[in-house]
Amino acid sequence: MRLKPLFQFLAFSIAFSIFGFAALAQSRDHLTPQEVELVQESQVLDQRTEVFIKAIERRIMAMNGTQPSDAKQFKKDAEKWGELPKGSRAQLIGDIARILEEAITNIDDVSYHDDKNPLLTKSLRKLDTVAATLFTQLTPIGEQSKSPEEISNINQALENAQSIMDAAKKLGPPSEAEKTKGKNKKPKG
Repeated sequence: MRLKPLFQFLAFSIAFSIFGFAALAQSRDHLTPQEVELVQESQVLDQRTEVFIKAIERRIMAMNGTQPSDAKQFKKDAEKWGELPKGSRAQLIGDIARILEEAITNIDDVSYHDDKNPLLTKSLRKLDTVAATLFTQLTPIGEQSKSPEEISNINQALENAQSIMDAAKKLGPPSEAEKTKGKNKKPKG
């Protein structure tokens, strides 16, 4: 009679393993292999933040089915970044939520080791701009969505965006030095 609980335990364990494996098989990387490589190559915080921002922009383009108006630049980007990510709207929004989370983690990590690092402010301000844009784009989608997965991913993305915006508010207005640096910077081509 003592074997019955053991068999129940084994049956439960096997069932749990199968469902766990199925969940793992359905998991999705939030960055493409090319994007992962670009993140790894970008060891400086502000450069890494720019990679995260570009990855978010690529998902927005994929969601909206749009391409940049400059076909030559789009082709050049495709060589470096690969094809636009594919997936359902819910999956692409989930990617955005996880990319924001990774960007936040990177900023927190640098802050923990060097809270006076000037790249913290620079990176946070860049992310703040993207977060505000995401907030205006994702809020109406969330209000209209009926998909539980999509709603959950939108809520997570908005929560991450709000965390970024709240942290950026604590920075105060940009200093004159930050404003000057931004004006003198040449656009990337």
